[in-house]
Amino acid sequence: MATLDLTKFSLYRWRYIIGYTVIALLLAGLLIFAGLYVPGGISPEEITATVRSSNLSLSDPSSLALPSLPYYILQALIFNTFGIYDFTIKLPSLILALLSAVGLIFLLRRWFKPNIAVLASAIAITTGQFLFVAQNGTASILFIFWPIVLLLLGTQVTRAKRLRFLWKILFSITAALSLYTSLSIYPLLAIALATLLHPHLRHALRRLSKLRLAACVVIAGIILTPLVLLIINTPQLGLSLLGVPTTGAPDLLANAMTVLKQYFLFWEPSTTTLMTPVFGLGSVLLLILGFWRLIRTRETTRSYLVIIWLLFLIPIVLINPRFTTVSFLPSVLLLAAGLTSLISYWYRLFPRNPYARIAGLFPLVLLVVVLIGSGLDRYIYGYHYDPNTTTNFSRDLKLIPKDTNQLVVSEEELPFYTAVQKHRDGLDVSTSAPTTDMFIATREGRKEFEGYAIDRIITTTYSQDSDRLYIYKKITQ
Repeated sequence: MATLDLTKFSLYRWRYIIGYTVIALLLAGLLIFAGLYVPGGISPEEITATVRSSNLSLSDPSSLALPSLPYYILQALIFNTFGIYDFTIKLPSLILALLSAVGLIFLLRRWFKPNIAVLASAIAITTGQFLFVAQNGTASILFIFWPIVLLLLGTQVTRAKRLRFLWKILFSITAALSLYTSLSIYPLLAIALATLLHPHLRHALRRLSKLRLAACVVIAGIILTPLVLLIINTPQLGLSLLGVPTTGAPDLLANAMTVLKQYFLFWEPSTTTLMTPVFGLGSVLLLILGFWRLIRTRETTRSYLVIIWLLFLIPIVLINPRFTTVSFLPSVLLLAAGLTSLISYWYRLFPRNPYARIAGLFPLVLLVVVLIGSGLDRYIYGYHYDPNTTTNFSRDLKLIPKDTNQLVVSEEELPFYTAVQKHRDGLDVSTSAPTTDMFIATREGRKEFEGYAIDRIITTTYSQDSDRLYIYKKITQ
């Protein structure tokens, strides 16, 4: 009986191109869908981020004393170019999420076999956690973006044969910029400790040019100088960057229970500003299998780094459960390691039987499809159809007619709509009635205006308080 040669099949030769094409189309479609439709509004955290970005000013250093300053600068640039709308508020996160997904694919290809990279990438970009953070117009996307870029560039520094000095410079710039973001110091510390403790990485470090390393340190120092000055003027910024609570001692027991629920309470899913559980049951089982593989291969540089990183993250997440997103990349690496163990075990069972290998692909493909489908299902139905969740996102900015000239808001809404006014020509925002013949008031800003009567009410089906905007016209005698 002739041996089946898989390499002669066109589908086999083109498998990775087909896989990455599917991932690219899936990613593009999901980011557009998330940015425009799900959840379909802006959260209170996004409103706060918009105010911060709009108020950045070089003449006022206190406005720059913010964790994740690079994100707010990017958001401010987008506002200055396109104005403030629901989509432009989310656009910085969508851009960084796209770059993160591409970087993740390249990182997984460098750390694992191509087939593992394809499968793990597909699962990662379709998790509810990634999709929500991708469309969330806040700096939380940086918890995913910086570690991916740091590990990818660090891998290039140690493995690349060409342009090694360029990779070192890029790594230094990225490392310095990442320190402007809360908790970014911990992946850097993990990289530094792994380099000092692992023999292979120590050897690679000794081979690097001392002069070029000094140049990289100088570049990083220049970039970090403004941050040092901001921390000196605002010491609380330093604590925020370290993830140290500034409002009393945390309840570690309660936080531990919260973290366990975020990862393991599969029978009570919830969706607020974080979809829980963070991963589905199937993905968690792969994570556990990946952690076991990590322990078994603890002598490798990859295992050194991930284990040290997890040791840093565990206390941080216990202190601040709201920072669960920082665990995304280590979780994906564990998931990829779990997939590696699963496939390797099957191949060890049938080392010479191509038919058995092919048969083993079907349950594996089914598993991946189920994980992708369940992730998308949880995200779409959780953030678009759950009545307890959709009310957390405001659609008021979309409801304001484009030709609005006068908008009356409450004192609490004034900072946000003042930011909108800065980037929208012809719009005047106030907390009192203007002298024009017609104006619009928000639900919170409405009241009895002398000489004016309500002409029309703009409503929405996405809020229990469906009356969102009131159109007032002057009473004619």
